Amino acid sequence: MERIIEILQYTLRKGTGVTFHNIMREISIPLHQRHGIEVISFGHSMHNPDCYYLIRAFDSHESMVVVLDAFYASTDWRSGPREDIISCIESSQKTVVSMPSGSMEELDRYVAMVNAQ
Repeated sequence: MERIIEILQYTLRKGTGVTFHNIMREISIPLHQRHGIEVISFGHSMHNPDCYYLIRAFDSHESMVVVLDAFYASTDWRSGPREDIISCIESSQKTVVSMPSGSMEELDRYVAMVNAQ
């Protein structure tokens, strides 16, 4: 079974990386999970603490659209971390790919290994 993987890359305003990560870890990621969004991984880029990534997985492109539309329209998001997150972001890029289940399993193992370090 294939999964849809969304990779978000952010260039943050200079010096906001630590603040952004704290908001993501303490507020945004738990909020994603409460809304049923599977977060594969998130964190700073190895080359720059003011560059950041967020990787999310979905069952289909259609479900991604429905789930994210509902998430971003929710009061939890709009009255929650939205403004604090947006104020840290200078620019962002989004990539969406279809990934076969075998590749998904490899990605899950890799993320588990990285998180264990």
